[in-house]
Amino acid sequence: MANPITSALSTASLATAGSTSTAVAARNPQPPPPPPADTVQLSEAQQVYQLYNQGQTASQIATSLSLSVSEVNIYLGGTGGKI
Repeated sequence: MANPITSALSTASLATAGSTSTAVAARNPQPPPPPPADTVQLSEAQQVYQLYNQGQTASQIATSLSLSVSEVNIYLGGTGGKI
């Protein structure tokens, strides 16, 4: 008869321990995740100007943005990348 009492006490102890950890988790909730980082979408023209101001040539800009050199020149005011 000692075994059933020990089993009952062990089961009760485990149940109490489980509810204690649940209660602690309820009192200490996880902080919310940080908001997503802000992003800005640049137009093609803005991307062309940004790359040009970083020193890239019209042909380099055209290659990196998948544009033709003439399109890049139009964005740059028809200067051929030599403003």
